[in-house]
Amino acid sequence: MTFDSFVYDALPMRVVFGAGGIGQLPEEVRRLTLRRVLVLSTPEQRDLAERAWDLLGDSAVGIFDRARMHVPTDTVAAAEESAKELGADGCVAIGGGSTIGLGKALALRQGLPILAVPTTYAGSEMTPIWGITDNARKQTGRNRSVLPRTVVYDPDLTRSLPAGISATSGLNALAHAVEALYAPDVSPVIAAMAEQGVRDLAAALPAIGKNPADPAARAAALQGAWLCGACLGATTMGLHHKLCHVLGGKLDLPHAETHSVILPHVAAFNLPAAPRARAALARALPDDDPVAALNSLTHRIGAPHRLSALRVRESDLPAVVDEVLADPYANPRPVGRAELERLLAEAL
Repeated sequence: MTFDSFVYDALPMRVVFGAGGIGQLPEEVRRLTLRRVLVLSTPEQRDLAERAWDLLGDSAVGIFDRARMHVPTDTVAAAEESAKELGADGCVAIGGGSTIGLGKALALRQGLPILAVPTTYAGSEMTPIWGITDNARKQTGRNRSVLPRTVVYDPDLTRSLPAGISATSGLNALAHAVEALYAPDVSPVIAAMAEQGVRDLAAALPAIGKNPADPAARAAALQGAWLCGACLGATTMGLHHKLCHVLGGKLDLPHAETHSVILPHVAAFNLPAAPRARAALARALPDDDPVAALNSLTHRIGAPHRLSALRVRESDLPAVVDEVLADPYANPRPVGRAELERLLAEAL
Protein backbone atom coordinates (compact mmCIF):
# COMPACT_ATOMS: atom_id res chain seq x y z
CA MET A 1 0.00 0.00 0.00
CA THR A 2 1.47 3.36 -1.04
CA PHE A 3 0.29 6.91 -0.45
CA ASP A 4 0.83 9.90 -2.73
CA SER A 5 0.45 12.37 0.13
CA PHE A 6 -0.89 12.37 3.66
CA VAL A 7 -0.95 14.19 7.00
CA TYR A 8 -0.49 12.28 10.26
CA ASP A 9 -1.41 14.18 13.41
CA ALA A 10 -0.36 12.14 16.46
CA LEU A 11 -2.62 12.36 19.50
CA PRO A 12 -0.99 12.90 22.93
CA MET A 13 -1.69 9.75 24.92
CA ARG A 14 -0.05 7.68 27.62
CA VAL A 15 -0.86 3.97 27.35
CA VAL A 16 -0.16 1.48 30.14
CA PHE A 17 -0.76 -2.07 28.85
CA GLY A 18 -0.43 -5.35 30.72
CA ALA A 19 -2.09 -7.92 32.94
CA GLY A 20 -2.62 -6.51 36.43
CA GLY A 21 -2.42 -2.95 35.11
CA ILE A 22 -5.25 -1.78 37.37
CA GLY A 23 -2.74 -1.94 40.22
CA GLN A 24 -0.93 1.01 38.66
CA LEU A 25 -3.93 3.32 39.05
CA PRO A 26 -2.57 5.18 42.11
CA GLU A 27 0.76 5.90 40.41
CA GLU A 28 -0.93 7.02 37.20
CA VAL A 29 -3.28 9.36 39.08
CA ARG A 30 -0.26 10.88 40.84
CA ARG A 31 1.49 11.36 37.50
CA LEU A 32 -1.48 13.49 36.43
CA THR A 33 -1.21 15.46 39.72
CA LEU A 34 -4.85 14.69 40.52
CA ARG A 35 -5.87 14.68 44.18
CA ARG A 36 -9.68 14.35 44.15
CA VAL A 37 -10.90 11.97 41.46
CA LEU A 38 -14.46 10.85 40.88
CA VAL A 39 -14.73 7.19 39.82
CA LEU A 40 -17.28 6.60 37.06
CA SER A 41 -19.02 3.31 36.18
CA THR A 42 -22.32 1.77 35.18
CA PRO A 43 -24.54 0.25 37.90
CA GLU A 44 -23.52 -3.21 36.68
CA GLN A 45 -19.82 -2.46 37.23
CA ARG A 46 -20.13 -0.89 40.66
CA ASP A 47 -17.90 -3.62 42.12
CA LEU A 48 -15.12 -2.68 39.72
CA ALA A 49 -15.54 0.99 40.62
CA GLU A 50 -15.23 0.06 44.29
CA ARG A 51 -12.03 -1.86 43.50
CA ALA A 52 -10.60 1.27 41.89
CA TRP A 53 -11.81 3.32 44.89
CA ASP A 54 -9.97 1.01 47.27
CA LEU A 55 -6.76 1.21 45.24
CA LEU A 56 -6.89 5.00 45.04
CA GLY A 57 -7.42 5.58 48.75
CA ASP A 58 -7.48 9.24 49.69
CA SER A 59 -7.18 10.28 46.01
CA ALA A 60 -10.78 9.18 45.36
CA VAL A 61 -13.64 11.37 46.58
CA GLY A 62 -16.64 9.43 45.32
CA ILE A 63 -18.24 6.96 42.91
CA PHE A 64 -20.84 7.88 40.31
CA ASP A 65 -22.26 4.58 39.06
CA ARG A 66 -25.07 5.77 36.80
CA ALA A 67 -23.37 5.86 33.39
CA ARG A 68 -25.80 4.92 30.62
CA MET A 69 -25.64 3.97 26.98
CA HIS A 70 -25.51 6.88 24.49
CA VAL A 71 -24.68 9.36 27.32
CA PRO A 72 -28.09 10.97 27.93
CA THR A 73 -28.06 14.63 28.94
CA ASP A 74 -29.82 13.96 32.24
CA THR A 75 -27.06 11.51 33.22
CA VAL A 76 -24.41 14.07 32.33
CA ALA A 77 -26.17 16.70 34.44
CA ALA A 78 -26.34 14.37 37.44
CA ALA A 79 -22.64 13.49 37.10
CA GLU A 80 -21.75 17.19 36.81
CA GLU A 81 -23.63 17.92 40.02
CA SER A 82 -21.87 15.08 41.81
CA ALA A 83 -18.44 16.22 40.59
CA LYS A 84 -19.10 19.79 41.76
CA GLU A 85 -20.40 18.74 45.17
CA LEU A 86 -17.36 16.54 45.78
CA GLY A 87 -14.86 19.05 44.45
CA ALA A 88 -13.48 16.54 41.93
CA ASP A 89 -10.42 17.60 39.94
CA GLY A 90 -10.52 14.62 37.57
CA CYS A 91 -12.22 11.32 36.74
CA VAL A 92 -11.29 7.67 36.55
CA ALA A 93 -13.68 6.10 34.03
CA ILE A 94 -13.65 2.32 34.44
CA GLY A 95 -15.82 0.27 32.12
CA GLY A 96 -16.96 0.33 28.51
CA GLY A 97 -17.93 3.01 26.03
CA SER A 98 -20.88 4.28 28.07
CA THR A 99 -18.71 5.06 31.10
CA ILE A 100 -15.84 6.53 29.10
CA GLY A 101 -18.36 8.56 27.12
CA LEU A 102 -19.69 10.02 30.35
CA GLY A 103 -16.13 10.93 31.37
CA LYS A 104 -15.70 12.70 28.05
CA ALA A 105 -18.89 14.69 28.61
CA LEU A 106 -17.51 15.86 31.97
CA ALA A 107 -14.20 16.75 30.34
CA LEU A 108 -16.03 18.73 27.65
CA ARG A 109 -18.38 20.58 29.98
CA GLN A 110 -16.35 20.83 33.18
CA GLY A 111 -12.73 20.53 32.02
CA LEU A 112 -12.08 17.46 34.19
CA PRO A 113 -9.12 15.32 33.01
CA ILE A 114 -9.85 11.63 32.43
CA LEU A 115 -7.92 8.48 33.22
CA ALA A 116 -9.63 5.62 31.39
CA VAL A 117 -9.61 1.91 32.29
CA PRO A 118 -11.46 0.13 29.45
CA THR A 119 -13.10 -3.23 30.15
CA THR A 120 -14.56 -3.75 26.66
CA TYR A 121 -13.23 -3.31 23.14
CA ALA A 122 -15.21 -0.20 22.14
CA GLY A 123 -12.13 2.00 21.60
CA SER A 124 -13.66 5.27 22.77
CA GLU A 125 -10.74 5.81 25.14
CA MET A 126 -8.39 6.42 22.20
CA THR A 127 -10.38 9.18 20.54
CA PRO A 128 -11.19 12.88 20.91
CA ILE A 129 -14.76 12.08 19.81
CA TRP A 130 -17.61 12.79 22.21
CA GLY A 131 -21.32 12.07 22.00
CA ILE A 132 -24.31 13.21 24.06
CA THR A 133 -27.93 12.21 23.40
CA ASP A 134 -30.80 14.63 23.92
CA ASN A 135 -34.42 13.95 22.90
CA ALA A 136 -33.44 10.83 20.90
CA ARG A 137 -30.86 12.78 18.87
CA LYS A 138 -27.21 11.96 19.37
CA GLN A 139 -24.90 14.92 18.90
CA THR A 140 -21.24 14.08 18.30
CA GLY A 141 -18.11 16.15 17.88
CA ARG A 142 -14.33 16.19 18.13
CA ASN A 143 -12.45 18.07 20.81
CA ARG A 144 -9.02 17.21 22.17
CA SER A 145 -10.10 18.22 25.64
CA VAL A 146 -12.08 14.97 25.93
CA LEU A 147 -9.12 12.73 25.08
CA PRO A 148 -8.14 10.70 28.17
CA ARG A 149 -4.75 11.73 29.50
CA THR A 150 -3.85 8.13 30.37
CA VAL A 151 -5.35 4.78 29.39
CA VAL A 152 -4.68 1.67 31.48
CA TYR A 153 -5.31 -1.52 29.50
CA ASP A 154 -5.53 -4.56 31.77
CA PRO A 155 -6.50 -7.75 29.88
CA ASP A 156 -7.40 -9.41 33.20
CA LEU A 157 -10.37 -7.02 33.52
CA THR A 158 -11.84 -8.35 30.27
CA ARG A 159 -11.65 -12.06 31.18
CA SER A 160 -15.06 -11.99 32.85
CA LEU A 161 -16.66 -10.15 29.90
CA PRO A 162 -19.28 -12.57 28.52
CA ALA A 163 -18.46 -14.09 25.15
CA GLY A 164 -21.49 -12.44 23.51
CA ILE A 165 -20.56 -8.96 24.69
CA SER A 166 -16.94 -9.62 23.75
CA ALA A 167 -18.09 -10.52 20.24
CA THR A 168 -20.16 -7.41 19.60
CA SER A 169 -17.68 -5.11 21.34
CA GLY A 170 -14.88 -6.56 19.23
CA LEU A 171 -16.82 -6.04 16.01
CA ASN A 172 -17.48 -2.46 17.10
CA ALA A 173 -13.71 -1.98 17.38
CA LEU A 174 -13.09 -3.73 14.07
CA ALA A 175 -15.47 -1.31 12.36
CA HIS A 176 -13.23 1.59 13.38
CA ALA A 177 -10.33 0.05 11.48
CA VAL A 178 -12.41 -0.80 8.41
CA GLU A 179 -13.56 2.80 8.03
CA ALA A 180 -10.10 4.16 8.78
CA LEU A 181 -8.68 2.19 5.84
CA TYR A 182 -10.84 4.10 3.34
CA ALA A 183 -10.97 7.42 5.22
CA PRO A 184 -9.95 10.53 3.24
CA ASP A 185 -7.24 11.28 5.83
CA VAL A 186 -5.75 7.80 6.21
CA SER A 187 -1.95 7.65 6.43
CA PRO A 188 0.64 4.82 6.30
CA VAL A 189 0.79 4.77 10.11
CA ILE A 190 -2.98 4.46 10.52
CA ALA A 191 -3.29 1.93 7.68
CA ALA A 192 -0.70 -0.30 9.36
CA MET A 193 -2.43 0.02 12.73
CA ALA A 194 -5.82 -0.71 11.19
CA GLU A 195 -4.63 -3.81 9.39
CA GLN A 196 -2.96 -5.19 12.52
CA GLY A 197 -5.98 -4.33 14.66
CA VAL A 198 -8.28 -6.28 12.32
CA ARG A 199 -5.83 -9.18 12.29
CA ASP A 200 -5.66 -9.28 16.11
CA LEU A 201 -9.42 -9.15 16.61
CA ALA A 202 -10.31 -11.58 13.82
CA ALA A 203 -8.03 -14.18 15.42
CA ALA A 204 -8.91 -13.44 19.05
CA LEU A 205 -12.70 -13.21 18.98
CA PRO A 206 -13.37 -16.82 17.90
CA ALA A 207 -10.84 -18.02 20.49
CA ILE A 208 -12.66 -16.05 23.19
CA GLY A 209 -15.92 -17.63 22.05
CA LYS A 210 -14.42 -21.07 22.73
CA ASN A 211 -12.74 -20.09 26.01
CA PRO A 212 -13.71 -16.67 27.43
CA ALA A 213 -10.94 -16.89 30.04
CA ASP A 214 -8.14 -17.48 27.50
CA PRO A 215 -5.50 -14.94 28.64
CA ALA A 216 -3.64 -14.83 25.32
CA ALA A 217 -6.84 -14.24 23.34
CA ARG A 218 -7.94 -11.56 25.79
CA ALA A 219 -4.62 -9.74 25.48
CA ALA A 220 -4.70 -9.97 21.68
CA ALA A 221 -8.28 -8.68 21.52
CA LEU A 222 -7.48 -5.76 23.81
CA GLN A 223 -4.40 -4.90 21.76
CA GLY A 224 -6.51 -5.01 18.60
CA ALA A 225 -9.14 -2.80 20.21
CA TRP A 226 -6.45 -0.29 21.20
CA LEU A 227 -5.10 -0.13 17.63
CA CYS A 228 -8.59 0.13 16.11
CA GLY A 229 -9.59 2.82 18.60
CA ALA A 230 -6.49 4.82 17.73
CA CYS A 231 -7.57 4.62 14.07
CA LEU A 232 -10.98 6.00 14.99
CA GLY A 233 -9.32 8.88 16.82
CA ALA A 234 -7.03 9.81 13.94
CA THR A 235 -9.30 9.64 10.88
CA THR A 236 -12.65 10.78 9.55
CA MET A 237 -15.35 8.15 9.90
CA GLY A 238 -17.80 7.38 7.12
CA LEU A 239 -21.19 5.87 6.39
CA HIS A 240 -20.92 3.00 8.85
CA HIS A 241 -20.45 5.23 11.88
CA LYS A 242 -23.03 7.73 10.70
CA LEU A 243 -25.63 4.98 10.41
CA CYS A 244 -24.76 3.55 13.82
CA HIS A 245 -24.90 6.98 15.49
CA VAL A 246 -28.32 7.72 13.99
CA LEU A 247 -29.76 4.26 14.64
CA GLY A 248 -28.46 4.26 18.21
CA GLY A 249 -29.58 7.76 19.10
CA LYS A 250 -32.96 7.70 17.37
CA LEU A 251 -34.01 4.14 18.25
CA ASP A 252 -32.03 3.66 21.49
CA LEU A 253 -30.31 0.56 20.12
CA PRO A 254 -27.41 -1.17 21.86
CA HIS A 255 -24.27 0.44 20.46
CA ALA A 256 -21.99 -2.54 19.87
CA GLU A 257 -24.74 -4.79 18.51
CA THR A 258 -25.71 -2.11 16.00
CA HIS A 259 -22.12 -2.00 14.75
CA SER A 260 -22.00 -5.78 14.34
CA VAL A 261 -25.15 -5.78 12.21
CA ILE A 262 -24.29 -2.81 10.01
CA LEU A 263 -20.58 -3.47 9.35
CA PRO A 264 -20.80 -6.17 6.64
CA HIS A 265 -23.48 -4.23 4.74
CA VAL A 266 -21.52 -0.97 4.63
CA ALA A 267 -18.34 -2.88 3.77
CA ALA A 268 -20.14 -4.51 0.84
CA PHE A 269 -21.28 -1.06 -0.31
CA ASN A 270 -17.98 0.80 0.13
CA LEU A 271 -15.14 -1.63 -0.57
CA PRO A 272 -15.68 -1.75 -4.37
CA ALA A 273 -14.80 1.97 -4.33
CA ALA A 274 -11.82 1.48 -1.97
CA PRO A 275 -9.42 -1.09 -3.49
CA ARG A 276 -6.53 -0.38 -1.09
CA ALA A 277 -8.78 -0.86 1.90
CA ARG A 278 -10.14 -4.06 0.39
CA ALA A 279 -6.62 -5.41 -0.15
CA ALA A 280 -5.60 -4.61 3.44
CA LEU A 281 -8.68 -6.36 4.83
CA ALA A 282 -8.07 -9.36 2.58
CA ARG A 283 -4.60 -9.69 4.12
CA ALA A 284 -5.79 -9.19 7.69
CA LEU A 285 -8.84 -11.43 7.83
CA PRO A 286 -7.30 -13.33 5.80
CA ASP A 287 -9.67 -13.95 2.90
CA ASP A 288 -9.77 -12.87 -0.72
CA ASP A 289 -13.39 -11.83 -0.11
CA PRO A 290 -13.31 -9.58 2.99
CA VAL A 291 -17.07 -8.99 2.99
CA ALA A 292 -17.71 -12.74 3.09
CA ALA A 293 -15.08 -13.01 5.82
CA LEU A 294 -16.80 -10.32 7.90
CA ASN A 295 -20.14 -12.08 7.51
CA SER A 296 -18.57 -15.40 8.45
CA LEU A 297 -16.87 -13.89 11.50
CA THR A 298 -20.14 -12.33 12.68
CA HIS A 299 -21.91 -15.69 12.47
CA ARG A 300 -19.05 -17.72 13.98
CA ILE A 301 -18.87 -15.60 17.12
CA GLY A 302 -22.64 -15.46 17.53
CA ALA A 303 -23.08 -11.72 17.04
CA PRO A 304 -26.44 -10.38 15.82
CA HIS A 305 -26.60 -9.90 12.07
CA ARG A 306 -30.09 -8.47 11.53
CA LEU A 307 -31.58 -5.17 12.69
CA SER A 308 -34.84 -7.01 13.28
CA ALA A 309 -33.06 -8.92 16.06
CA LEU A 310 -32.59 -5.53 17.74
CA ARG A 311 -36.35 -4.89 17.42
CA VAL A 312 -36.01 -2.41 14.57
CA ARG A 313 -39.14 -2.22 12.41
CA GLU A 314 -39.42 -1.33 8.75
CA SER A 315 -41.46 1.71 9.73
CA ASP A 316 -38.46 3.04 11.71
CA LEU A 317 -36.20 3.27 8.68
CA PRO A 318 -37.46 6.33 6.73
CA ALA A 319 -36.66 8.68 9.63
CA VAL A 320 -33.19 7.12 9.91
CA VAL A 321 -32.56 7.72 6.20
CA ASP A 322 -33.72 11.33 6.50
CA GLU A 323 -31.34 12.05 9.39
CA VAL A 324 -28.34 10.38 7.73
CA LEU A 325 -28.88 12.37 4.53
CA ALA A 326 -29.38 15.62 6.43
CA ASP A 327 -25.80 15.61 7.71
CA PRO A 328 -23.73 12.96 5.90
CA TYR A 329 -20.20 11.90 6.82
CA ALA A 330 -17.35 11.66 4.31
CA ASN A 331 -17.50 8.38 2.39
CA PRO A 332 -15.53 6.76 -0.46
CA ARG A 333 -18.71 6.19 -2.45
CA PRO A 334 -21.62 8.62 -2.89
CA VAL A 335 -24.73 7.51 -1.08
CA GLY A 336 -28.24 8.69 -1.81
CA ARG A 337 -31.70 7.82 -0.61
CA ALA A 338 -32.15 4.77 -2.83
CA GLU A 339 -28.79 3.29 -1.76
CA LEU A 340 -29.51 3.90 1.93
CA GLU A 341 -32.99 2.41 1.72
CA ARG A 342 -31.63 -0.70 0.01
CA LEU A 343 -28.76 -1.10 2.50
CA LEU A 344 -31.03 -0.75 5.53
CA ALA A 345 -33.64 -3.09 4.07
CA GLU A 346 -30.95 -5.73 3.63
CA ALA A 347 -29.69 -5.13 7.18
CA LEU A 348 -33.22 -5.40 8.55
